[in-house]
Amino acid sequence: MNPLSVLVPLLKLYYCGIRVLIYQMFHRSFTLPVLQKQNGRVGIVTGGTRGMGYETAKHLARLGMHVFIAGNEKEEGLAAARTIQEECREGKAEFLFLDLTSLNSVRKFVETFKGRGLPLHLLVNNAGTMLIPEMQTEDGFEAHFSLNYLGHFLLTNLLLDLLKRSGSPGCSSRIVNMSSATHYAGVIHMKDLNRRQSYSSHGAYAQSKLALVLFTYYLQEQMTAQGFPVMVNAVDPGMVDTALYNNLWSLAQALKKPFAKTLFRTPTEGASIIMYAATASEMEGVGGCYLYNGEKRQSAQDSYDSELQAELWKMSCQLAGL
Repeated sequence: MNPLSVLVPLLKLYYCGIRVLIYQMFHRSFTLPVLQKQNGRVGIVTGGTRGMGYETAKHLARLGMHVFIAGNEKEEGLAAARTIQEECREGKAEFLFLDLTSLNSVRKFVETFKGRGLPLHLLVNNAGTMLIPEMQTEDGFEAHFSLNYLGHFLLTNLLLDLLKRSGSPGCSSRIVNMSSATHYAGVIHMKDLNRRQSYSSHGAYAQSKLALVLFTYYLQEQMTAQGFPVMVNAVDPGMVDTALYNNLWSLAQALKKPFAKTLFRTPTEGASIIMYAATASEMEGVGGCYLYNGEKRQSAQDSYDSELQAELWKMSCQLAGL
């Protein structure tokens, strides 16, 4: 393996991280506007058992939403739903098992959810993993690509009919995809999405986050062209003090500790950009955006490549069996 194929993605990713930390040094987390009640609305939050996903689910329940926490840790998920339910009497919280590294599990989750006969107004594709060692899922996919992107791609497409039916003009359904500033360092390897030729955990993570932005823009274009009241946006929470950083290499871990409490966002602050995209009245009818710290930002140049968007969509459909 060429050492540069590992070193270059590493340097690009940490460069992105340093830029974010410098920004956060001089800019506070934005303040959420007053959010409208979500009574009667139903949402799904993947990775909602901890961190930003948990804070998002809790805030949605406080607004009166019926929230389904989707995760692969049953006991932790049941405990999270129970705690939210006890604290947030206005809404409702439930846990449903979902392993995004298994396409079969995604299909079973959708079948179970649809069996409830409920509408679906919000899908928050929040779950993710970062910088894990090279491994393949049961379906043969690289883990970052599978969990961060392809599992969410399949989940969204299988729930899209419900989202279309549940939205209405002036009260659209919403899809929120969790990306990251690391997507600026991402490169889509269409001929090697599993990165088997030159594996780099840094490159694999950045690729999965860029894929989510490409997916966001292409899906929104489809929804707009077909006239469906579904808004799709990508969000960037900044650098947030969560367990996602547990897989940093040892030197980065040591450097992170003194900065985490002062420069990193809290999970609640990180979740605020998700809540803004998911519920803010200012975002009604607004889709195809990359949101950071309460503002619309330019994403990576490659993310606007319509040919790449279409190519990735077609390949993803094939890989996910759609």
